[in-house]
Amino acid sequence: MAVTKYEFLADDPNVKVMPIMLSLIIGAFFAILNETLLNIALITLMDEFQIKLPTVQWMATGFMLVMAIVIPISALLMQWFTTRQLFLGTMIVFTIGTTVSALAPTFPILLVGRLIQASGTGLLMPIIFNVFLLIFPPERRGKVMGLIGLVIMFAPAIGPTLSGVIVEYLGWRYLFIVVIPFALFSIAFGAKYLRNVSEVTKPKIDVISLVFSTIGFGALVYGFSAVGESSNGFLSANVLPAIIVGSVGIVLFVLRQLKLEEPIMDLRVFRYPMYTHAVILFLIIIMAMFASEIILPIYMQGPLALTAAAAGLVLLPGSILNGIMSPFMGHLFDKFGPRVLMIPATIVLSGTMFMMSRLTVDTPVWVVVLGYILIMLTVSAIMMPAETNGLNQLPKKLYPHGTAVMSTLQPVGGAIGVSIFISILNARQLKILQGSATPEDVATQSMAMVAGVELIYFIAFAMSIVAVILAFFVYRAKPEIEEEMPVEQME
Repeated sequence: MAVTKYEFLADDPNVKVMPIMLSLIIGAFFAILNETLLNIALITLMDEFQIKLPTVQWMATGFMLVMAIVIPISALLMQWFTTRQLFLGTMIVFTIGTTVSALAPTFPILLVGRLIQASGTGLLMPIIFNVFLLIFPPERRGKVMGLIGLVIMFAPAIGPTLSGVIVEYLGWRYLFIVVIPFALFSIAFGAKYLRNVSEVTKPKIDVISLVFSTIGFGALVYGFSAVGESSNGFLSANVLPAIIVGSVGIVLFVLRQLKLEEPIMDLRVFRYPMYTHAVILFLIIIMAMFASEIILPIYMQGPLALTAAAAGLVLLPGSILNGIMSPFMGHLFDKFGPRVLMIPATIVLSGTMFMMSRLTVDTPVWVVVLGYILIMLTVSAIMMPAETNGLNQLPKKLYPHGTAVMSTLQPVGGAIGVSIFISILNARQLKILQGSATPEDVATQSMAMVAGVELIYFIAFAMSIVAVILAFFVYRAKPEIEEEMPVEQME
């Protein structure tokens, strides 16, 4: 194969980069949209199939579980198959799952279709991150990764609103039916325009690592996801053993990766300080987001007595602004570097978290709207720039592993964050109600819930202080130069 003088495809005037980007972004948008599209239809599915909440909850829990299993092996797959093969394969799998779900006559078949969807969705984001790293040079990645941020945030933001309209006027099956034409279009568009940008090296497959990864990440996500459904919380029979097994599996997986010459997930990415910095910051921001996305609706529908629809509308402006601002923040990152964005953003985030820790039963709704907008705007200025900066420091051979680690942390961190915050909320409520003379009183229950919300946001405030400290130590990362023969000599 002839060696091009252009290290990145975006620098080659003969390559049309825009169609490649569109192929990936279209597929990503509808795959990620599907993650939240079903949440509002769970009650409808319970009535349709005569099932209970713990059963229907597997539509969400199972989705995260499969993603946690398939994402860690994405780095291996990206070295075994071309970009074109992987993208078209994942979109075809996603479309098959969507079709099975749309036609499902029973709930078990619907769940199978949903899990097939998840296997495609889980692989899609690591592929997209890796392709964009290979196409664009470091000084142009911020704006491009901002576009990915727009997709990641905007699609889930409109999911519940769109889902409510579809379920009310067309029925739950159309949640899948309306996605199928766009998925088919993405496959056709990708087949025509998508080019191979990665190198197929076909490293040795270590089966033992695959077993450890599957058991470790799968059991851990299942355990933490099941906390909210269990009466005894973390001590339930289906929770604690799963968390222990998952933790042991992950430890064994990590130890084995450190010994292998060709690991499935190369943990040498953590040798690069800005990448490690980005991972820690990424986890903090994920936790801060979940504190708001999970706890705020509970607070608004409880003490503030808002309807589910009204609570969704309160969160919508922040989510939409986050998506819209992501490309702009990426452009600022390219121009000024990470410090200019992250230092003020983490300070504002910290102040906002403290403000939210002062919520009461009488807090005006506009305060909640403003608080959520500030949280989501600061997230757009921190998360994608931090992730881009961290990945920028890696050499090309570690791109698949860097994106795989980041992508794995999202469902794992999400499941852990949700379970911990819900447990804290429940424990705080229970303690206050047990010490009250009127635990059955609605006002007392509202006060107990507010106390739990305040505690969660105070914990989030403490975490945001760590983010502020980290922001002062960030610097613009430069990619490590791999020792390779100069292109001129190769030619």
